[in-house]
Amino acid sequence: MNSRQRRGVILLALSVVCALAAFGGVLSVVDDVESKVGPEVNAYRVKQDVSPYAELNADQFERFAIPERWLSPNAVTDLAEIRGRIAVTTLKVGSVLQSDMLVERPALRPGEQEVAIMVDAATGVAGKITPGAAVNVYATFAGEGEGEPDQSKIIVTGARVLDIGEITALDPDRSSRERAPVDGVPVTFALSTLDAQRVTYAESFAQRVRFALVAPGDETAVPERDRTYELAQDK
Repeated sequence: MNSRQRRGVILLALSVVCALAAFGGVLSVVDDVESKVGPEVNAYRVKQDVSPYAELNADQFERFAIPERWLSPNAVTDLAEIRGRIAVTTLKVGSVLQSDMLVERPALRPGEQEVAIMVDAATGVAGKITPGAAVNVYATFAGEGEGEPDQSKIIVTGARVLDIGEITALDPDRSSRERAPVDGVPVTFALSTLDAQRVTYAESFAQRVRFALVAPGDETAVPERDRTYELAQDK
């Protein structure tokens, strides 16, 4: 073997050594990254804004992979956790879904029953009342006899809303003279027997039924003298 061949063999050997060193360096970097990042797990993020107290379904979320060590301990990793729950606040697009964003759907308490009534979608609910809310139920009645004044009454205070249904077109054949609402929405309450009778009576015989949203945590009682209103009271 002449000197040129020996130099070639030496250069080839050095190339192999450098390649092995580079490969070892890459493996070392990969191992270091993996040791810092750790294994990945699946989590879920919000695909579209979700309103407070809205019913949750899988289509509102998308799955993505994230290193387990970077994930919050209360992050939702299984969409089975949303079953029977509602959002406690507005869920913004891109937010990682976490269990403390959710609460159990309102359920009946001892002595309560579910009662659903149909109300004017525009004036009765107006898009502001959601499951879990508490409302005062107002009803307006025509005077019972000739010359008797019309009245507005608070039928029930602090009624707990369980569910808001889909907007439904009401009977289109009713006379426009009645100023009948065009669209209605079923609202389900958790009520005592007496309060259930009151709201169903109002649905059947009142000219209008409206809800007034009660501030969360507000348990102020409405005095009896303020539960009935006549226009003559302001004259």
